[in-house]
Amino acid sequence: MLKMTLALAAAVALAAGGALAAPAPAADPAPVIAAEHAFAARAAEIGVAPSFLEYMTDEAIVLSPDPLLARAVYGVRPAPKLPKDGGTLLNWWPNFAGVARSGDLGFTTGPATVNGGKPGVFYFTVWTRRPGGPWKWIYDGGVEADGAAAPGPAEAPILLPPGDARPLAPDVAMQQVRSAEIALAAKARIDTAAAYRAVLAADARVQGSKFAPATTPAAADQELATRAKAIAFGPIGGGASKAGDLAWTYGDAKWQAGRGHYVRIWQRRGGKWTLVFDQITEVEKPT
Repeated sequence: MLKMTLALAAAVALAAGGALAAPAPAADPAPVIAAEHAFAARAAEIGVAPSFLEYMTDEAIVLSPDPLLARAVYGVRPAPKLPKDGGTLLNWWPNFAGVARSGDLGFTTGPATVNGGKPGVFYFTVWTRRPGGPWKWIYDGGVEADGAAAPGPAEAPILLPPGDARPLAPDVAMQQVRSAEIALAAKARIDTAAAYRAVLAADARVQGSKFAPATTPAAADQELATRAKAIAFGPIGGGASKAGDLAWTYGDAKWQAGRGHYVRIWQRRGGKWTLVFDQITEVEKPT
């Protein structure tokens, strides 16, 4: 009877958060980076829309300007003129990347160019992978920003350090992340910058304004100063890794003079969820 009770208690603990599970080894982010490079190379070969369709999951979303299934956006577009025939050549490369310990959720972000011009856009892609399958993107978007000092394609991307090694069930992880988002949203209704400072990691990336993406606490303060004093955030969706160490979220953002959407990457560090990437895209007002 005692053994049965102990076994039941262990099962409950594992289901609730993996408290008794062995630490998960760090996953190699190289495959995520390689997938992003292959994605960009494919776009140069067959065009933007076809490459996006080829590399997306069935659940992939884009902001156009509000969240839509990406297949509904790219799947109805006519075949584009290929770059080799004078069509638009969109090129991009990662300069910051991370992956979950379970190797099923990752992201990259970096500069992008159009027709060989100077970088003026910074993309952000969230990648997922099913067991035995290839990496596919589930979110892709970006913002216009100053790319004058952006690292070139030959420079190796900066890598996000691994999160907590102790596994946590994905549903429990998402519950915790939702709680973190609720707390951030409550504070942001009063003071946006203070709300972010409470959860931003020192090595977080923050983007959304015309400034280059923030990569230091001082730059993050500058970026946050461009945002509205108070913002009302409303979560829509996202997901967590199987290891429960990494999660992505997206949702609505509304402020007095406008509205937009946020996309975030949360990482569990020291038992707490910290924000390692944040992007706000503004929905342009109709003219």
